[in-house]
Order: sequence, then C-alpha cells, then structure tokens
Amino acid sequence: MSHHLFSPIKLGQLNLDHRVAMAPLTRSRAGQPGNVPTSMNVEYYRQRASAALIITEATQISQQGQGYAWTPGIHSDAQIHGWKAVSDAVHAEGGRIFLQLWHVGRVSHPVFQPNGGLPVAPTAQPVPGKTFILNEQGEGVWGDVPVPQELDIPGIEAIVSDFRKAARNALLAGMDGVEIHAGNGYLLDQFINSASNQRSDRYGGSIENRARLLLEVVQAVTEEVGAERVAVRLTPMGRFMGMGDDTPEQTFGYIASRLNQWNLAYLHLVEPMMVGTVLDESNDPRWDAIIKQLRADFHGVLMLAGGYTAETAERAIAQGRADVIAFGRPFIANPDLPARLRGRTELNPADGNSFFGGDAKGYIDYPALA
Repeated sequence: MSHHLFSPIKLGQLNLDHRVAMAPLTRSRAGQPGNVPTSMNVEYYRQRASAALIITEATQISQQGQGYAWTPGIHSDAQIHGWKAVSDAVHAEGGRIFLQLWHVGRVSHPVFQPNGGLPVAPTAQPVPGKTFILNEQGEGVWGDVPVPQELDIPGIEAIVSDFRKAARNALLAGMDGVEIHAGNGYLLDQFINSASNQRSDRYGGSIENRARLLLEVVQAVTEEVGAERVAVRLTPMGRFMGMGDDTPEQTFGYIASRLNQWNLAYLHLVEPMMVGTVLDESNDPRWDAIIKQLRADFHGVLMLAGGYTAETAERAIAQGRADVIAFGRPFIANPDLPARLRGRTELNPADGNSFFGGDAKGYIDYPALA
C-alpha cells in the first residue's frame, strides 16, 4: 500500500494532496536567443502538473550564472513572461510549482560569461569535469571547464543581489515559490565544501564562514518573497564536480540547524549515493547516517531525492525518513507518474539520449495512461 505517499501535507502556504514531487531536471531546451521558456516547455510542465509540487529545472539568476547550453534564465523580461506561461498552465491543471534558482559558479565557460570572461568561484583552482557548451556553429558539445576567477567581496555581494532579484522575478512569473540550488557542485556548494573553498576572508576557512554565502542568500530571498515561499536544496557528502568536505556531518549539520531560523517551505536533500545523475553503488554507511542526522537537525518539512521507487518512497515516509519524495527520471518518461505509482502501473522507460537538448521527442511525447 502507498497510503503514506498519498497522504496530504502542508508545505509553506500550500496544502498538497500527496507527497510525490517532481525533482528539478535540466533538459536544455530553452528558446533561443535569450534562454526563454517556449510553448514546448509550457506543454512539458503542464503534462506533469499532477505532481504534488513541480520544482522546475535549474534556472540561472544572471548571465554569469549560466554554465550549460540552452538552460532557461529568470533575469530578463522575456524570461519572466516565458515562465509566466508555464506557471499559468500548471495552475490551470491544479498543480503547484516552485522555480529553482541557480548560479553555476565555476562550472561554466567563457562562451556563456558576460564579455567572454572567466567563470567565477570562491577560489581560482582547476575544475574536474566538463560542461555542455556551444561551438562556433551553435551546436551543443562537451567542453573543458577553465580555471575560474576568484570572486571579490563586491562580486559576492552582487550575486546575493542577483538571487534576491531572481526570487522577485519568479513571483512576477506566477511561481508559488523558489528553491535555492545549493548543491551539485554549483556556486553555493563550492563555497560550502572545503575542497573547493580555499578563501581566507569571511567567506572561507571555518564552517560558519563557508556557509555564510548560502545563509546571506537565504536571508535576502526570504526578505524578498517570504520564508514560506522559499526552499533550499543541498547535496550533503556530494562528490560531483570536485566537491568534498573534510567534516561533512558538522558542515551540513550546522547549515541544517541554521536554516531553522527561517520558517522555510522545506529542505531538499539529495541522497549521497547520487553523484550528479549517476548512482554510486559503493554504499558508504555514512551516507545513510548523514541523512538521518540532518532529518533531526532540521525541524521543518524534509524532501528527499535520489533513485526512489514507489516502494522505497512509501517506506521512507512511513518510517519518518522524509516527508516528501522527489522523483526525477521517472517523471521524464511518465508525465502522470503519481497515478502510475498509486495504481502500481508499469512505468515507461526513459530515453537517456534525449535528456539534454533536442526537440519534442523524448520531451513531450511520452504517453500517459488512458
């Protein structure tokens, strides 16, 4: 039975009918020029409006915040209008939707940066990994990430301001709230993790200093739109894009505890077995322990993501491990995923070849149940 997964829950100001959320999923299909949501993007989200809550694909807060080809933004009037069409369509179907606010930090390339500059980071050090860039023909190709430039204090303050403006823009676009992306090796995560932050000023060194930028962003965004419309996503013990922390239990425990000072909509954690989009089978016992620790440290609604099935999601909620479960790939291939999970119906398989970039194929053509 899945009666826990399909029980109602209050999340911020929203009363949700069930607990199957749609995880944020980069699909690289924003309209060009301008990284603007299109009618095809509207249809994609509309089809998936039966989720308890949709969290949109990661959406850059500024041009500096972009790191991948064809990802949408929330910093221009055209982008706001594009996202308004999305939120209107989701709301017309009875759905709820939060926009995920994103700054990639060092995981970028001069092709995306203002004036072709270097990407920004807490520390100027080499970055393991590649990003999806545009070549001179306008085609998407995987490219190496250059050594970034270290942010100065005015640069950091400008980014906090950009998060604030992006949250305001998200509400202008009709969103029910925003999720601050502080995981997966992107900017806020780069400041949090000791492996990527070698600063000696107030944004580096101690756990308190490395968490400072995230907490300043949360303060700015909650001031702008209200804490009940704000969530945070973290990837504790994440290893994607060169992340790593010397004392993750203490670092993320401190952050989870500090987030209690705001009455946030929820905290969203990715299970540590997920590295980017890949499942790590090595199964370190610390991974399970840190999720349980953060569950205790954070006093609000907890959302978990990372390879869940109907059975494991039901168990997680029944046992109190989480309050809401976010599903990623299953939602790509099954626009009506909640109905399929409730009815234990077979799921459509997802076509990995069409995850990033492309057209309607593998995007809005997956069949729903009759």
